[in-house]
Amino acid sequence: MADQEITCRDCGATFTFTEGEQEFYASKNLSAPQRCKSCRASRKSDRANRPLYDAVCAKCGAACQVRFKPRTPEEGGRPVLCNTCFRAERSE
Repeated sequence: MADQEITCRDCGATFTFTEGEQEFYASKNLSAPQRCKSCRASRKSDRANRPLYDAVCAKCGAACQVRFKPRTPEEGGRPVLCNTCFRAERSE
């Protein structure tokens, strides 16, 4: 497996996807990156800086905060779960 040159889909810069990185991505069953490291870091930072919205857990009634604006069922929204209830439901 040789190094690959990939063009970033955001900034258009060319970056090298090394043989070692390819092996790591393959071992984790991931597809090749489409963005350079700086664009990936920028997107990650943008996600982390999203505002928090107050909500009430539909399962236990606890107050919580979520990174998306909750919608009512009339608006087509789904029930909001706090982290504890969300993790418990995922592990079932």
